[in-house]
Amino acid sequence: MIDPLGRPLDGHGPVIASQRLPVERPAAAIMDRAPVTTPLQTGLKVIDALIPIGRGQRELILGDRQTGKTAIALDTILNQRDQNVLCVYCAIGQRASAVAKAVAILREKGAMEYTVVVVTEGNDPPGLAYIAPYAATSIAESFMEAGRDVLIVYDDLTHHARAYRELSLLLRRPPGREAFPGDIFYIHSRLLERATHLRPERGGGSLTALPIIETEAQNLSAYIPTNLISITDGQIYLSPSLFELGVLPAVDVGQSVSRVGGKAQRAAYRAVAGDLKLAYSQFEELETFSRFGARLDENTRTIIEHGRRIRACLKQPESAPVSVPAQITVLLALTANLFDGVPLDQMTAAEQAVIQAAAEIPADVSERLNTAEKLGDADRETIIKIARQALEGRSPESDTTPEPDKTQTKPAPKGHLKEKNS
Repeated sequence: MIDPLGRPLDGHGPVIASQRLPVERPAAAIMDRAPVTTPLQTGLKVIDALIPIGRGQRELILGDRQTGKTAIALDTILNQRDQNVLCVYCAIGQRASAVAKAVAILREKGAMEYTVVVVTEGNDPPGLAYIAPYAATSIAESFMEAGRDVLIVYDDLTHHARAYRELSLLLRRPPGREAFPGDIFYIHSRLLERATHLRPERGGGSLTALPIIETEAQNLSAYIPTNLISITDGQIYLSPSLFELGVLPAVDVGQSVSRVGGKAQRAAYRAVAGDLKLAYSQFEELETFSRFGARLDENTRTIIEHGRRIRACLKQPESAPVSVPAQITVLLALTANLFDGVPLDQMTAAEQAVIQAAAEIPADVSERLNTAEKLGDADRETIIKIARQALEGRSPESDTTPEPDKTQTKPAPKGHLKEKNS
């Protein structure tokens, strides 16, 4: 844990370095870049299935304050354990308490073993906040050029833009829109262009960037958010209304997009993600319509009920990443309509039963899920069968009914039996 000048902040003594890199470096040339082909698993079902991220991609995380942007970035870092991915977390102008909380989560989960944290606090000079992301990127690039896969999180670039505006105004440079200097777009483009996947002859490493930006009153068309949306390869938008409804992570699937990650996504995900996204989009549209009190036909009611179960399955608690086989099992169970008979208030327990049952998937099938190999019909049937057995094992119908009292001479009233069975 260091500041942008390399000074330690965690009391573990000075950093022993064998070489130095400049804070600002030119981005890799076009001919040195390779296509994005390997997925970066976040451990979050809604992102890995519907808005996938590839190693070497730049995916923007944006939303209003207190909607869970940092939580998504930290969960992604936690999920890189045993994935051979190094992580750099760059906190720009954050409150000291917020940084301490983030570092405590990383330390508690053992993520500091493969993570570098670069910190500037809110009371640091604006010059220090301005160079922080460039310094963090140079650290990440040194690992990338050694052939490693690296993930870097910028939390957040709103504070970075404000620090640069403060510096520019102090230097009497002419202000432009919203008092930002004219080259505000360029400071972020030259930063994010450094994230890439290198060709094998250049080391073959990759640098995946997750910049975070804060919007005001859900305004995606503000100056800095539009700049960053145009630089990055997609965005994950967090909706305050979903957050208030308790749908966490509060990812708005309709307004989020990944322009690269779909190419790198595992074939097993692609087999289920298309149907899932279509069903979820239909549900969101019909749910809005059904609020007007219209009379719905049977087919519409089925779509709405199925959509509610998709939304329940895409919910996930903080700091609880889900493995690839468990995610595929849950998603296949959803597309096979296995959850449709489960009451909504029991969805969490049902989903946990399916996740636990994913450990029973045969080793050869589980191995195929983690590769680019397509999911065969036999594999699909095996996984669906395991999920069905897990759901039947926890359903009330499978519970053994207690023996009736043999001393009882009179038959029990019909209503009593009905109550007992229910």
